[in-house]
Amino acid sequence: MTTKPLPLAVSIGEPGGIGPDVVLSAWHGSLEKRAEALPPFFLFCDPDQLHRRAAHVGLELVINILDHPNAFDRSSSALQVVPLKNALDGQPGVCNTCDGSGVIEAIDRSVKAVRLEHASGVVTLPINKKSLYEAGFTHPGHTEYLGELAQQHWPDSRSAVPVMMLVGPDLKTVPVTIHIPLADVPKMLTAYTIVETALVVDRDLKQRFGIHKPRLAICGLNPHAGEQGAMGKEDQAIVEPAIARLQALGVAATGPLPADTMFHARARKTYDVALCMYHDQALIPAKTLAFDEAVNVTLGLPFIRTSPDHGTALDIAGTGAADPSSFVAALHMAQQMVSQEHANSKVASMSSQSAPAPAPA
Repeated sequence: MTTKPLPLAVSIGEPGGIGPDVVLSAWHGSLEKRAEALPPFFLFCDPDQLHRRAAHVGLELVINILDHPNAFDRSSSALQVVPLKNALDGQPGVCNTCDGSGVIEAIDRSVKAVRLEHASGVVTLPINKKSLYEAGFTHPGHTEYLGELAQQHWPDSRSAVPVMMLVGPDLKTVPVTIHIPLADVPKMLTAYTIVETALVVDRDLKQRFGIHKPRLAICGLNPHAGEQGAMGKEDQAIVEPAIARLQALGVAATGPLPADTMFHARARKTYDVALCMYHDQALIPAKTLAFDEAVNVTLGLPFIRTSPDHGTALDIAGTGAADPSSFVAALHMAQQMVSQEHANSKVASMSSQSAPAPAPA
């Protein structure tokens, strides 16, 4: 008997941004069969705010309010919503500090739903960090906060090392350093960080993406990967030793490679993922190639998390112009990762059951 996978938990993100818009648009497209069916999901949100946004963009909305995530109804075509304890204002285009508690609550409860086995994974809609900082949020970003939640809910897990990966149809990129000023990158970049990040990527590409022997292309920090020290010493002093260590550990890592020649079509065929040394080095090529389709995936966590690869887009919130493609891709990516992980677990279980018993002494 095949057990159907649990639904995904979606957190609403910044309610004044396009998060509500893309959820409504994706749900309508699926409901009207203008697009493929969406993976089953429920949304942590304020139903009243969602109704206001639907009216604002001229979309009819039918909500199935769930008292508990376990009440998810697979037979319902309504948008299934778990109400937040904190009401949301969520006026289009306006970030209200008073919404911060609700935004954080939605993230917290989504992760907890996975921990309690009410959901199979988390899909987060974009947050506005500035307004959250004003509400007392102390983390650099979504990814870092999810790492803390992982350690809270899975204290025995050794996997809570969050690694951001941008996934598009033709390219996967990982920034080794993330939400820090560019001037701080050389000070924060270490061989240990590169190795730690690469090992998480190597493991998760095997377990959650089904890539048997991932090929990791390691980008240099400086122009021309330092050109043997003529354009900076970091590539020789930091990046090269990290690659040597990874190769000694059996990881298929190459580099350091010049960033300006890594991302054309022919080069992309030689690797499965590019590890970049800083945020924009990874995100610019990913977003250039697949702005509306790229998905932000957090590796290294004891739960699956994806997110659309766009921001809150306050300037178009409530206009009906927001493209739901990245949100839809994030839902499908999460479902695929869940399926791959379950398949790997099943194979591992069958292998352990079929292993011969040890010979008697």
